[in-house]
Amino acid sequence: MSGTSGTIRAMFRGMLGRFRLDVSFEVPATGVTGLSGPSGCGKTSVLRGMAGLLRLEEGFVAVNGDIWQEGPLFRPTHKRPLGYVFQEASLFPHLSVRNNLLYGAPHRQPPQGQGVIGFDEVVDLLGLGRLMERAPLNLSGGERQRVAMGRALLSQPKLLLMDEPLSALDRQTKDEILPFLEKLHDSLSLPILYVSHDMSEVERLADHLVLLEAGRVRASGPLNALQSDPALPLAATRDASVSLDAVLEDYDASYGLAYLSIDGGRFIVPSPPAPKGARRRLRIAAGDVSLALEPPKSSTILNILPMRIAAASMLGENEVLAALSLEQGTPATRLLARVTRRSWEQLGLAQGMRIYAQIKSVALAHRTQ
Repeated sequence: MSGTSGTIRAMFRGMLGRFRLDVSFEVPATGVTGLSGPSGCGKTSVLRGMAGLLRLEEGFVAVNGDIWQEGPLFRPTHKRPLGYVFQEASLFPHLSVRNNLLYGAPHRQPPQGQGVIGFDEVVDLLGLGRLMERAPLNLSGGERQRVAMGRALLSQPKLLLMDEPLSALDRQTKDEILPFLEKLHDSLSLPILYVSHDMSEVERLADHLVLLEAGRVRASGPLNALQSDPALPLAATRDASVSLDAVLEDYDASYGLAYLSIDGGRFIVPSPPAPKGARRRLRIAAGDVSLALEPPKSSTILNILPMRIAAASMLGENEVLAALSLEQGTPATRLLARVTRRSWEQLGLAQGMRIYAQIKSVALAHRTQ
């Protein structure tokens, strides 16, 4: 194998007790790549391999053309330019927030410029300004985890590894910290490998996805493509959905509606005021999409898109799962629809047909510029 600029390449093969890990993937060295799968599938082992904390019989790691592991070459963890955020914050209890943040920073700060993450920038991104002199004992769980993220960022990594960073937090605290993770995604040109068993986190944050199953890669690719593939387990779940990245092109203040464009289509979504050009992530559940052969003449549904049935599969005996592609735009931009077999047969629906997708509800995850 070789290191390719613009990508993260990894391969790990070997035994961990009775568990065999046989994983190989290549993902972009930009944005957030989610590693997801059931418990025990090897997610954390992959992250430990990336960090050099685990060495198997065969391994290869290259980040943006820089080879960290290949054959006899094995760069130790402390020489790999990475940051690692664990499930627990593990802050130094005797140090203030400020000194915890500075602990991981290089003794000699690199000159300011492209790629350098500044102290003030991290404090602002993570909302840590008012916490600087506090001790970890006086922080909430979410605040401690934000400090741990800041410490990892200030080590000036070329790759950020996050291993279930929200799993130890309650739902309310998770909802408080997710906007900070979105800010990191949108503000820093730093690739992130994000491990989580919670698909709602992955759907909100990730651009690409690696699905693991029993120590192997089941699938790897853009998030939307894997979510909308009827052959993969994500699409078959009861809460199956797809994520779409959109840009706000207009806002109707009189009705509180945002007009959001995607490649090949547009959505109208209730939203607080936002500036033109703002990025938004949309989540559309398969159960909120119905199909029609003709465009409705009068309807309360705001979003009705011309689409084509790209693929279909049975869910049990009496339900059909359809993958829908936009008539215009990127073919990979897809939605899912869950339809009863009765409706499918009565309308004579089939793969390749042009239909109209009626989208009853669109969930909006706020993203910053």
